[in-house]
Amino acid sequence: MIGASSWFPALLHPIRPGPAPGEVRMSVALYVDRRMLEHRPPPAHPEKPERLETVLRHLKRTGMLDACPAGVVREATDEELRRVHTGDYLASVVDVDRRGGGALEADTWMSPGSLTAARLAAGASIEAVADVLGGKYRRAMGLVRPPGHHALTGGAMGFCLFANVAVAAREALARHQVDRILIVDFDVHHGNGTQDAFYDSGEVAFLSVHRHPFYPGTGLKDETGTGAGLGLTTNIPLPFNTAPRDCRAAFRAGLHALADRHRPELVIISAGFDAMAEDPVGGLGLDFEDFDVLTRDIVDVAETHAGGRIVSILEGGYNPSLLAGCVQTHLEALGAGRPEKP
Repeated sequence: MIGASSWFPALLHPIRPGPAPGEVRMSVALYVDRRMLEHRPPPAHPEKPERLETVLRHLKRTGMLDACPAGVVREATDEELRRVHTGDYLASVVDVDRRGGGALEADTWMSPGSLTAARLAAGASIEAVADVLGGKYRRAMGLVRPPGHHALTGGAMGFCLFANVAVAAREALARHQVDRILIVDFDVHHGNGTQDAFYDSGEVAFLSVHRHPFYPGTGLKDETGTGAGLGLTTNIPLPFNTAPRDCRAAFRAGLHALADRHRPELVIISAGFDAMAEDPVGGLGLDFEDFDVLTRDIVDVAETHAGGRIVSILEGGYNPSLLAGCVQTHLEALGAGRPEKP
């Protein structure tokens, strides 16, 4: 396996040639707004603006930022956020914002720019899903912060203010001609907030591969859904010393089994890269090539069931330099810069 430290310097230069005359390249639209950098937890907090700044600098340097179309980003409305979150929780977040910020819970903080950033993160996710379902793009990625997959219906959790992916999925069900969505979460931490939002839903299937035992303590194999959602939640908990090949094999088997059962019309990825070796918050021993394989497995499922439609939303990843390389790897595996099939 190629080590991160030896592989990353090659990422500082473009590695894909330009299109040949007459060749059509796939578009993976990017949804990002620099106002998301104004979410500023305390200086020692891992979820810092440098994460997104480093990704954007790297994608600019490689040419990918200019090559990928830019999607429109807006703030999510209260109506959209209330599809997942309670009115009381939204009011409490606004109150903390008016007071200039502070702690929402042990790990989740707000600064004066955090509410706008969080609304933009959710709004970017909504718009990416709308554009993919509307046929503007087949694939899209939201380069967003703060992340969202731990956010609960009634509270913040684990660096997350609003449930970006869950809010976007709810909007897709409410406003677009879609009945079946698959959410795939490969962040090193279990996506407990997303799971809770759809645990009894027959419309949204959820798969999470994650380190366990680990924060937040949920995501056991026997958590499989309830009611109409029974059997539509698949958790793949892995101990810290799991070999990457075993991680990939377990992910592929679980993904294909769930997708074949649910037959999704859209795939949404909670794309956390803190399973990367050397990540200071997570770590599961994965490398760039592992994320390439995981992403290509998701692409295969989307091509089989969902017309290739994928929206990826950034979650964790707390070594900024490695995160930048992971995002490039992920975008290339999604097809950015690859020739379209005739």
